[in-house]
Amino acid sequence: MKRIESTQNALVKHWKKLATSKKDRDKSEEFLVEGFHLVEEAIKSEGTVIHLIVREDVELPTNWKTDNLQMIEVTKAVAKELVETEQSQGVFAHCRQPNYSEATTDSWKKYLFIDAVQDPGNIGTMIRTADAAGIDAVILGKGCADPYNPKTVRSAQGSHFHLPIVKGELGDWIEIVKSANIKLIGTGLQNAVDHYSVGPLDEFAIIVGNEGSGVSADYLSKSDEIVKIPIYGKAESLNVAIATGILLYAYGKK
Repeated sequence: MKRIESTQNALVKHWKKLATSKKDRDKSEEFLVEGFHLVEEAIKSEGTVIHLIVREDVELPTNWKTDNLQMIEVTKAVAKELVETEQSQGVFAHCRQPNYSEATTDSWKKYLFIDAVQDPGNIGTMIRTADAAGIDAVILGKGCADPYNPKTVRSAQGSHFHLPIVKGELGDWIEIVKSANIKLIGTGLQNAVDHYSVGPLDEFAIIVGNEGSGVSADYLSKSDEIVKIPIYGKAESLNVAIATGILLYAYGKK
């Protein structure tokens, strides 16, 4: 096993940039995860882990399949450079961001489109919920938080390794689903029906948006249906991640 002791090591500097810089994550198409659960999920995702990074005082679970992984032991000082959590477990994975071909997308029938949601915790929660609800892919439009931001990754609890997460132009994806005759459901207040009056559906794409401004009017104009979730109490609105969970389970249930 290779060992790194210097915080000035070029690889350590690269890992730190992955933890702190969206620009570097985008340029390299890589990201860093921290903690036993997320690292284990990364290892299960074949071909994802570039380096398995282990602090010198940490022992890995014996059931992890690490034979084909490049493992690097680091000192406590080096590990401290990479830490994003208050109580670090001392294990990290340097990972590749996946790419998806057009051939892969042909099998997708249930989509979550996210329009300009800026909070990484909400994005991570929606990715995790989409995973749980059996959604085929999550598409993040312009203005969304980086899906590989450490907070997003932690909030998703490993779902990054379970379903496709694509950064793209929502307008293009809307055309893709409409050309495949997949029902496009917008979310809003104007000209909307209560969400329970639609579905469940075998195929759908649902668009959720920024809590302040909602879904783009252009995207709503292309929707086959616009839905809203009734508010029975005095709250002005639902958190976007909570609302997304309600809708995904309403439309995707078997």
